[in-house]
Amino acid sequence: MIDIQSAPSLADLKPSLEKFFDLAGKKVQLIDREYDESNGSPVFTVEGKYTTRGWTEWTEGFRYGIGILHYDATGDEKSLASGRSKTVERMATHVSHIGVHDHGFNNLSTYGNLRRLMIEGRIPESEWEKHFYELAIKVSGAVQASRWTVRQGGGFIHSFNGPHSLFVDTIRSCRILMQAHKLGHVLMGEGDKPISLLDRALQHIDSTAQFSVFYGDGRDSYDEWGRTTHEAVFNTKDGAYRCPNSQQGYTGFSTWTRGQSWAVCGFSEELELLETLSDAELDPFGGRDAIEAMMLKGAKATSDHFIDNTPTDGIPYWDTGAPQLHKLGDYQNRPADPYNEYEPVDSSAAAIDAQGLLRLGRYLEKKGETEAAERYTKAGLKVAQSLFAEPYLSTDENHQGLILHSIYHEPNGWDHKPEAGKVAYGESSMWGDYHAMELAVYLQRLIEEKPYLTFFK
Repeated sequence: MIDIQSAPSLADLKPSLEKFFDLAGKKVQLIDREYDESNGSPVFTVEGKYTTRGWTEWTEGFRYGIGILHYDATGDEKSLASGRSKTVERMATHVSHIGVHDHGFNNLSTYGNLRRLMIEGRIPESEWEKHFYELAIKVSGAVQASRWTVRQGGGFIHSFNGPHSLFVDTIRSCRILMQAHKLGHVLMGEGDKPISLLDRALQHIDSTAQFSVFYGDGRDSYDEWGRTTHEAVFNTKDGAYRCPNSQQGYTGFSTWTRGQSWAVCGFSEELELLETLSDAELDPFGGRDAIEAMMLKGAKATSDHFIDNTPTDGIPYWDTGAPQLHKLGDYQNRPADPYNEYEPVDSSAAAIDAQGLLRLGRYLEKKGETEAAERYTKAGLKVAQSLFAEPYLSTDENHQGLILHSIYHEPNGWDHKPEAGKVAYGESSMWGDYHAMELAVYLQRLIEEKPYLTFFK
């Protein structure tokens, strides 16, 4: 269990964040100098150098988003120029990509962050440049929403596995539908029928809450409060739910911790957005109270499970049911060991979880649930304290990564093992580095009382 009693204060993190931002600027430039663009999107490091791994091009926006966020934190013009120019040069195919469920990752990390900086007055106002970013977001949201499967009682954005497949990851990609809706956009269907992006986002979030998250209600023998499955499988003939499954976790009956982190962060961010929508917008889709209750239950359940099943320092192992975890003994009651012989940790899950926990804590504090708010906030601060310090902070300026000990795909054996007899360790991932950067900017803004960081404007 995460040791929330030893959590730092918000102000205590300031020196660690300053060190992190200093390293980040150097590594943005290092990757720009050394990475061969012809290889495709950088995904994860091998011996400290970013390399690619063909599956989907879901990480490219994270790379450029890191530079944009580094400018957000520091005002470094080189980082902004890198992220801005490469967004224009290289991101167009992601806007119209019909084959993936990752639009909210790629396009809000780039076009979304640039638009936000312009609205905040951090970069010069340009009407046409702003329209360019907004058009990208609108089209991306509509393309993502068109990847649609009807299930009994609702629907969802299906994964790249096919129309039967609901991934827990995609709840965070729903952000692109929400932002596109706030910009006044709809998906136009056959016969010029307008399809609400808000409706599709809310249906997808509801499907995730119902079928990707467990609540201890006895759905199967492994049902417990807050456990998640990576994939929920449906019969596309009649839309019936069939079973849990996993692509990157150990099984459908254990919790792949990065999958869970997408839910922790996704539910919490969507709760914040919900506050900006009018009752009139929400009434056709069940009303504010029902929607908020559904999201809040999912956020609390997944956050509780993460806190209760993670080592004391807030860094999880890659799957709560990983087959050799028992060989680590009482691993939940001591800090995680990234150099062990049996199962790898996944720092990228921690980076995503931390932001979700902090957002949930702030949301509940505003609602008057002070005890729960304090628990989630302290857990998020504890995770951040661990991430922004060694052995997780990558202090070697020749290593292209920012956060070490990230895992991509343990079942497929894709991650680099630098030492015989040990698990994969010592490497970084583009999504882990990006979410650590996003977390750092979020915390910096709280410390310095700057505008609160959200994905929507």
